Amino acid sequence: MMAYTPMIQQYLAVKADYKDAFLFYRLGDFYEMFFDDATRASQILEITLTSRDAGMKERIPMCGVPHHSAKNYIDTLIQKGYKVAICEQTEDPKQAKGVVKREVVQVVTPGTVMEGKNVDQKSNVYIAAVEQLAQQYGFVYLDLSTGEAVATYIDGDVKDVFQQLQSLQIREVVVSPELYDEWLELADRYAIVLSIAEKQVADAKEYIEDIPTHLHAVAKRLLHYLEETQLRALSHIQPFTFIEVQSILKIDANSKRNLELIQTLRGELKGSLLWLLDETVTAMGGRKLKQWIHQPLANRTAIEKRLQTVSHLMDSYFIRLELQTLLKEVYDLERLAGRIAFGSVGGRDLAQLRASLRQIPFIREQLEESGHEQLITLSRQMDDCQDIEAFLSQAITDHPPISIKEGDVIREGYNAQLDDYRYASRNGKDWIAQLEQKERERTGVKNLKIGYNRVFGYYIEMTKSNVHLADLTRYERKQTLANAERFITEELKEKEAIILNAEEKSLELEYTLFTEIREKIKPFIPRIQQLASQISELDVFVSFATVAENYQFVQPTFHDEQALKIVNGRHPVVEKMMNKSLYVPNDCILTTDENMLLITGPNMSGKSTFMRQVALITIMAQMGCYVPADEAVLPVTDQIFTRIGAADDLAGGQSTFMVEMMESQHAIMHATERSLLLFDEIGRGTSTYDGMSLAQAMMEYIHNEIGANTLFSTHYHELTTLEQALPRLRNVHVAATEQDGKVVFLHKVKEGPADQSYGIHVAELAELPKAIISRSRELLANFESNTQSGEVQVIEKIVEKIVEVPVEVPVKEQVKESSDQLSFFEAQEAVPALTQEEQEALNKLRSLNVSGTTPMDALQLVYQLQQTLLK
Repeated sequence: MMAYTPMIQQYLAVKADYKDAFLFYRLGDFYEMFFDDATRASQILEITLTSRDAGMKERIPMCGVPHHSAKNYIDTLIQKGYKVAICEQTEDPKQAKGVVKREVVQVVTPGTVMEGKNVDQKSNVYIAAVEQLAQQYGFVYLDLSTGEAVATYIDGDVKDVFQQLQSLQIREVVVSPELYDEWLELADRYAIVLSIAEKQVADAKEYIEDIPTHLHAVAKRLLHYLEETQLRALSHIQPFTFIEVQSILKIDANSKRNLELIQTLRGELKGSLLWLLDETVTAMGGRKLKQWIHQPLANRTAIEKRLQTVSHLMDSYFIRLELQTLLKEVYDLERLAGRIAFGSVGGRDLAQLRASLRQIPFIREQLEESGHEQLITLSRQMDDCQDIEAFLSQAITDHPPISIKEGDVIREGYNAQLDDYRYASRNGKDWIAQLEQKERERTGVKNLKIGYNRVFGYYIEMTKSNVHLADLTRYERKQTLANAERFITEELKEKEAIILNAEEKSLELEYTLFTEIREKIKPFIPRIQQLASQISELDVFVSFATVAENYQFVQPTFHDEQALKIVNGRHPVVEKMMNKSLYVPNDCILTTDENMLLITGPNMSGKSTFMRQVALITIMAQMGCYVPADEAVLPVTDQIFTRIGAADDLAGGQSTFMVEMMESQHAIMHATERSLLLFDEIGRGTSTYDGMSLAQAMMEYIHNEIGANTLFSTHYHELTTLEQALPRLRNVHVAATEQDGKVVFLHKVKEGPADQSYGIHVAELAELPKAIISRSRELLANFESNTQSGEVQVIEKIVEKIVEVPVEVPVKEQVKESSDQLSFFEAQEAVPALTQEEQEALNKLRSLNVSGTTPMDALQLVYQLQQTLLK
């Protein structure tokens, strides 16, 4: 290392502490990168890769970005999952002896980014930490930009941990070195940045006093990582709030994706539940709504309290409209508080804070006028922070510039010394304007002007054609140009000193005063954050009331039993995206004695939509929102699991069927009697008989072992016979009819099983070539005919082999005599002339428990034996 130049030695020393980050090393007006950082960054950022002499024989790779536009490049790296360590000059180059001193002032990571294109106004940016405990995992997460912090537990294994991380859209996870090595591959698969924090903060009492002792260590690890990367006080981080697992409706990441809660399966906002419900007018309200969608409540009292608030706002139409108008004038108080704590707040930010606080008395007044106890209580709980507003009104101008170094941020009258400097500067400029007019009159040169530049200061300029008109004894020539002459006078020089000195001192003092104001505001951050939380909740409640009125939603009611009753329920998003008059509503009735529905019907008939709408109504209700139905009487659900849709996991090397089985396993292993299960066409990813077997086995297990409310759709019509074997299962179907040879979907859920699938009709609607449609109908007729005759032939052939005589007894009667069949099998050991394949078929029949075999299992076995014996 000693062979490198002193500057490169300094770079390498700093880089050694930040091996997992791109080091932005400040050199003058650029941030430079060297060695591997330069090679990789030039490719990722698409910037030119150069080289420089570093004291060695070979030049080293180098690339750089201008410091004024570095933010855009940093955003790009963060978006791609990288970290950036920002190394600034911390010493005046003029006073440096040798290499200018430099230090890393901040490490920007995917989970700690505070602003820029990676930060959506209505989305949180979460960083989390996870610690393995004896029986579960300790889990904490926070948003550095708002200071919100949460602590809870995760039950299950490491896959459940990553399901939760993905569900909450956590961007970065901090773990111990041991877990880092164990989890790195899994984190890459889930596209989550994994980071190491070897230590914990020594003192975090103010942050962790309200959470269980078992979670202290993981919270301290996260706080240490933040201190280590941000390198500044984090006074805006709020104490961790503990969330009991039982208090929220758990929805895993797969179910959120399948139900399209936050975005559609195509990754778009439009068409999601969030898109439908978001009538919020503040950024804080938008984030709060998203949090409530991620974690609906599972506590009946808390749910009904939210619903009551929405009900009051529904009753107060004009007050609701006035509240929306007032809330539109409230800026993002949470992130303003974060920028105050970080020291990055500007004059315009403080003006926005002041403007927001000015709206609070009017918001409180509207809540008081509502006459509803809950809204009045909310008003009285609000701290309007008028002392903060008064201080900012006294200190900050009405329209401050973006940069605090441009001046005109501090209001006149706030500081007497600043007012004196400003007066001197302003008075001097007025004097110069008057001097210019006076010199024009004295010389008769109408285009004479007084200008200024940084090299010569103030000067009097005349064109060369007019110089002869002036009394040059009064002027001192300063500069000759091609077409003009510039002069100064003693009087102008004296005034220049006063003006420039006053301007310089004014800007310096104003910057000092602003930093003092910023520090005076910091103690008020907890009060601002508390107010922000109340305003964000009010914004969501107003949004719920607005949506309920716009789309004629109704207030759901809850009970402590398991039964579910939805009358004329609708899928809210589908209804909004299509003509409402065309949407066909449907009932969903589940009772304690019949809480499983087996749904049959053709493709495109609306089975999946019906299932999704039940889940969405449950989620909306437990968020505290009205629901799309004529009536909804619901149980409090603890978890929702869905197995809807089909997709390969190419990155994980898993087929559609494997993904289906893994999601089904997750649901079955975690569901309770209070859960809601939605299974759409389980088993379609494998062979028909495998699929039917798995589907039936799952339904039997859920029915007998779990007892959860379940909606199960299928194309396997053979499964409808389970209604006779499973007492709590009921068949329903989505109706369709045939007119003029074409299928017409009625989209109405009716009792009983479907009579046919209409698969070829759907293909015809998709406009497959007529030749294919025609051939399909021929093949279908042959398959149906062959299946019926084939079953008879195979059983006849088996029996012929067994008794060595033609069988005259009808097959159905023969099968009924199960005891006789078994006796035939027992006596058949000595029968000769059987091939190996035939013998294996007979062995299967010997081991079969006929009385305990379902019709579907019998059909599957007959099919397998037929394939064997008819070869």
